[in-house]
Amino acid sequence: MLATLRNNIPNAVTSLNLVCGTLAVVAAFRCHDTVLCGLQGYQVAFLLIALGAVADFCDGLVARALHAVSGIGRELDSLSDLVTFGLAPAMVLYNLLNAAYPDNAWCLAVMTIPLCGALRLARFNVDTEQTTTFKGLPIPANAIFWIGYAQGLTSFMPPLWVVIGMAVLFSILMVCNLRMFSFKMHGFGLRENWAQFLLLIAAVVLIASCGLVGLKFTIFAYLLLSVVKNWIDP
Repeated sequence: MLATLRNNIPNAVTSLNLVCGTLAVVAAFRCHDTVLCGLQGYQVAFLLIALGAVADFCDGLVARALHAVSGIGRELDSLSDLVTFGLAPAMVLYNLLNAAYPDNAWCLAVMTIPLCGALRLARFNVDTEQTTTFKGLPIPANAIFWIGYAQGLTSFMPPLWVVIGMAVLFSILMVCNLRMFSFKMHGFGLRENWAQFLLLIAAVVLIASCGLVGLKFTIFAYLLLSVVKNWIDP
């Protein structure tokens, strides 16, 4: 009984990620309505995605601390990530576009984001090489980008084809073979972690100067640093 309870604690934390993602989808469909403490729907969705990210970070720590790592937990983690970091950002983007371009079927093109997110997660689960590096843009980084990008759309809406182009581009980035470094540091040595340190500095500067919009520039910095790191450390 106690062993079963212990083994399911990490899954419960992962389920919090999934709950946050599903609630973010609900909030996305009330993008411009005030829904919670003066926050509009898209802002609540951002907050829920962030809370989901915290749960996603914690479930692995809890599983290792309790020695309760399991195959079911791994699959549940991927399903939760797809909802929170793939579907929820896409729903925010879709509803913002649909408000600006009512009844335009091209708005549905943003569904490439959860589609390629699913392919990215499925490939990650069966690829034994993605331990210290990733192939393609990690789906949490995809969510970070879209939070920043969607925040910018609330003050300036570019032509629809521009937004669709970005959706397709970042969908491709998730399933491409570009080698990208992990956010996790291995010790504190500058030689091994120079890219992570530079990304951290860039994130602080960009978010401090641009607010949430700085998140999209942070992911651009991540892409650029990954390319440079591949060139320096092939």
